[in-house]
Amino acid sequence: MMFTIAAAAIIVAHICAVIRALKGPTVFDRVLAANTIGTAAIMLLAVMGFLAKRPEFLDIGLTYALLNLIGTLAVLKWFRYGDLAHGEEDERGDT
Repeated sequence: MMFTIAAAAIIVAHICAVIRALKGPTVFDRVLAANTIGTAAIMLLAVMGFLAKRPEFLDIGLTYALLNLIGTLAVLKWFRYGDLAHGEEDERGDT
């Protein structure tokens, strides 16, 4: 019963994050909302894995968490610099 309520709360948080992603107002708000959607999906995956007695769902959740982190950092770098190959040497002018 408690995990069912937790799953329902995660779904409500997921819906709120989707609304924030659609409304914006800035790109960074939308990226943060997308990251929150990914985190809520990972939590829901873990709860559903517990309810279904399938512990391998946690492995899938960990993999998805790593992809979520790398994807968020890549999108933020793209919006800040316009290029994923931007490094420290570009800021010093040593190119």
